[in-house]
Amino acid sequence: MPLIPEEPQIHESVPGPRAVPAPGRTAPTPRPVPGPRPAPAPARPGPGAHRPVPAPPRPAAAQPAAPAAGPQVQLIPASVQGALDAADEAVDLLLDTGRAPGEILVLTTGDPHPWAAHELSFGEASYWAQHDARDDVFYAAADAERAGARPVVVVAVNGGADDAVTRALPAAMGRAGGLLIVCGDPQRVNALISAGV
Repeated sequence: MPLIPEEPQIHESVPGPRAVPAPGRTAPTPRPVPGPRPAPAPARPGPGAHRPVPAPPRPAAAQPAAPAAGPQVQLIPASVQGALDAADEAVDLLLDTGRAPGEILVLTTGDPHPWAAHELSFGEASYWAQHDARDDVFYAAADAERAGARPVVVVAVNGGADDAVTRALPAAMGRAGGLLIVCGDPQRVNALISAGV
């Protein structure tokens, strides 16, 4: 059988496993393996033939911009005296479920969190350096303008005047990238949120 030009010929020098025939049998003759075939040449239009012109791309339909969704908001009922404990429990739960410490910001509307008070005793510079490093959970007053955005913001409504809390909640929502947790008295929080809208 003559070889067809598209089919390569297998030479004996090609390395690979070789079958050894059993005694008394002859080895089968290797057959050529078909290879890839060349693509057919494009047909040339004759004189007077028209080439098809591709249609111009259609502009994409204008899509209305989706409204920016705010963070998910969770309210954890707590008294003014229990708001810090509720915030600490929320932080522990976030860390236990895989949140990185640097993703969490805790804000207080009343007295500072004990951690913040302790760290501020070493000076403002080292306190805010920890904020900027974003290595750990950061605790600040709700009205601290320097506190930046983080994926999760926890607010402990542990006191403070109503107007201060009313301003703190929308500000905390603006800092929360994906989740805002408010720990406080539900009636007070809901009334202040409604009053602030």
